Amino acid sequence: MSSTGILVVSATREEAAHVPDGLDVVVTGIGKVAAAVAVTQALARYAPDELPLVVNIGTAGALHGHHSGLYLPSAVLNHDISAEVLRSLGHPVRDVIDLADGDGSVLATGDSFISDAEVRDALGARADLVDMEGFAIAFACARIGARCRLVKHVSDHADDSAMDWPAQVDASARVLAGWLRDAL
Repeated sequence: MSSTGILVVSATREEAAHVPDGLDVVVTGIGKVAAAVAVTQALARYAPDELPLVVNIGTAGALHGHHSGLYLPSAVLNHDISAEVLRSLGHPVRDVIDLADGDGSVLATGDSFISDAEVRDALGARADLVDMEGFAIAFACARIGARCRLVKHVSDHADDSAMDWPAQVDASARVLAGWLRDAL
């Protein structure tokens, strides 16, 4: 249980390596399924009127060359679901979630690790950044009724540079921890 009213959620231990002491942290594992399950399990421990603010910190790939630094997305979309097809078959699909207190950027979430420039450019028509957990975390929070904020730091440009993620993650983790110290 969070005594601060904040639950920090990260996909990997590396991304959460510098989270300030005193904050509860859940490490979900990589991907949408792992993230949704871990967040749901964590939030199930709270009474409905005591749900914490869920703050998802993590790295993201930039879908445009001019993007760098820290972002608080205003919307997150599930980029690898066949939403249009499912809707045409009569099944409503929620594939976009609007987030309060964002900076205007859009995060795309999918289970594919984006390291191909052609795939990046196609995705860039819909979003600014890409990750592998944000939508699932926001979706779980929305279903349970918890507030959610996504905080992403650009670690690569969703191209060949993405393969250097292990060497970049600590620098991103330090920036994310700094945001936590300053904002919360």
